[in-house]
Amino acid sequence: MRPHTRPAVRLRSAALAAASALALLVAVPGSAHAAAGEFEYSFVGLDGSALRASLFDPESDVCITLPEVADPDSSEPAFSPRNRTDTVARVFTEPDCTGDRFDLRAYSGRGSERLKLRSVVFLR
Repeated sequence: MRPHTRPAVRLRSAALAAASALALLVAVPGSAHAAAGEFEYSFVGLDGSALRASLFDPESDVCITLPEVADPDSSEPAFSPRNRTDTVARVFTEPDCTGDRFDLRAYSGRGSERLKLRSVVFLR
């Protein structure tokens, strides 16, 4: 003899399972997204020489102000960026992703010495 399950009990069980699944999804933080690869740029050092710096696997959708050129009152902007990441790099002429902007395509985007930048965001 098969046990008899009432429709209301099955509905409550289904609702409880759905609510539990939703709670689990909300409780688990989203994974951090990063642009895979290297973003390279040049800047003028304290002694006046041209230096290179890189960001490796930078976080996506987060503005990154380049530390070597963060203060417009005490440094020249960076220049000659090379985007070897798997996402578009949007570079900005000012800190905090402000000022004029220019997009460098994924994998092979590059700018000349004339392209000045102080911050960048990697678009997902």
